[in-house]
Amino acid sequence: MSRELEIVLESFWPLLKAGLTVTIPLSLISFAIALVIAIITALVKLSNFKILKFIFGTYVWIFRGTPLLVQLFIVFYGLPKAGLSLDSWAAAIIAFSLNFGAYASESIRASILSIPKGQWEAAESLGMTYWQMLSRVIAPQTMRISLPPLTNNFIDLVKGTSLAASITIAEMFMIGQQITAVTYEPLAIYSLVAVIYLLFITVLTTIQNKLEKSASKYI
Repeated sequence: MSRELEIVLESFWPLLKAGLTVTIPLSLISFAIALVIAIITALVKLSNFKILKFIFGTYVWIFRGTPLLVQLFIVFYGLPKAGLSLDSWAAAIIAFSLNFGAYASESIRASILSIPKGQWEAAESLGMTYWQMLSRVIAPQTMRISLPPLTNNFIDLVKGTSLAASITIAEMFMIGQQITAVTYEPLAIYSLVAVIYLLFITVLTTIQNKLEKSASKYI
């Protein structure tokens, strides 16, 4: 057995374990929070509250217009200068949630806008309140329409968690860096990291396809 193959086999479980215990949980927690932020942001931007629309619009503009890595550094390294110290997990979750919440909000907003105006008018003619229209008529259709872009956002988030290594989170990429520093086999180790990411994304893409097929069943 060659040295490179032996190193790859020995490194597979530590890398996979980091992916399962850090990368995926970090992605799930961040995306759940991002989804809440996205829904609130989308609804505010579609409302008539001009001040709130400006505030949330500015938030989307900033987080879509600046690199995620810079945002991570500002939250983790910059905020302590302002008196707010966060551990690496909290900083990563905040940065990822705000970043992907900004992107997801535009997907949700576009999905709501794509629903014909007649749907709103029909619901209103039945005497529904605004929130009843949203929850009973608009939300189910919005979920189906926004499902593809939102799942794509989640896949991007899973890959984006590799940036968490820059703020000392021992996720899969950082473990790969540590193994490389000992073995001096960057090609083999980083290729293995890429394969494991590809494995995760393949599973997520399969789930995405099944969800989209299920959501489109009665169209």
